[in-house]
Amino acid sequence: MTEKIKVFKHNSICIDVGDRAVYVDPFEMDETPRDAAFILVTHDHYDHFSPEAIEKVANKNTVLVVPEKMKSKAAEVAAVVGKIEYVNPGASYEVEGLQFETVAAYNILKPFHPKSAGWVGYIVSVDGKRIYVAGDTDATKEAKAVKCDIALVPVGGTYTMDAKKAAELINTIAPEVAIPVHYGLITGTSKNAGEEFSRLVKSPVKVEVRI
Repeated sequence: MTEKIKVFKHNSICIDVGDRAVYVDPFEMDETPRDAAFILVTHDHYDHFSPEAIEKVANKNTVLVVPEKMKSKAAEVAAVVGKIEYVNPGASYEVEGLQFETVAAYNILKPFHPKSAGWVGYIVSVDGKRIYVAGDTDATKEAKAVKCDIALVPVGGTYTMDAKKAAELINTIAPEVAIPVHYGLITGTSKNAGEEFSRLVKSPVKVEVRI
């Protein structure tokens, strides 16, 4: 199943859902595929909501999904997508055949991602598997309650969980596979965080380091 998941940079991800490309937080895209059936955005920080990257992957049929409180931001890219859907944390959705759930994404002690902002991670259902893209979050009670088969979690440590906390989360929710993201690019993140995370995750969870 993980062969259907591409990790580009940071939290920039593409999931192959049948013959449809589902992007999450496209950022600093090197190519211009314009093949997105869906673009899911976790929150409005520049390294997750990038109009430049959205323009590179979007087309006139693309559905852009953003948190409800991002309405004004989403308007910046309305001309390059087909439609915009708004979501709130802790809900289930089906949009044009794509089934997904939202999970609250926020910091517990750090100020960068307040719970009140209404930002999210996504659980996308693909061929009977649940793929969790956590977004910028700490190991919150909502994250610890996630049931998934594949988890993509931030490990950078400056604005999100570090490798140790992320591994503790994965050891709690025990997916089949964990993929570390959100490190090695933005200032303050460790290029070795993926390897550290891999060492700390316990069997039988498999870790795939893509960055």
